[in-house]
Amino acid sequence: MNATQTGLLAGLILGAAGAFGGFGAFLIVLVLGALGLVVGRVLDGELDISGVLGRGRDR
Repeated sequence: MNATQTGLLAGLILGAAGAFGGFGAFLIVLVLGALGLVVGRVLDGELDISGVLGRGRDR
């Protein structure tokens, strides 16, 4: 699945959450989706969060 398909799927899910659950459900799905994206990037090695956590690579 490429980035376009992933973005389309995320948009559809957020739209459904907004339509059926209201604005609160939309925000919950949005925040959890962003959190899942960050965790996935870290696990894939595409995002380095050692600077945020205060630990350098040279230690």
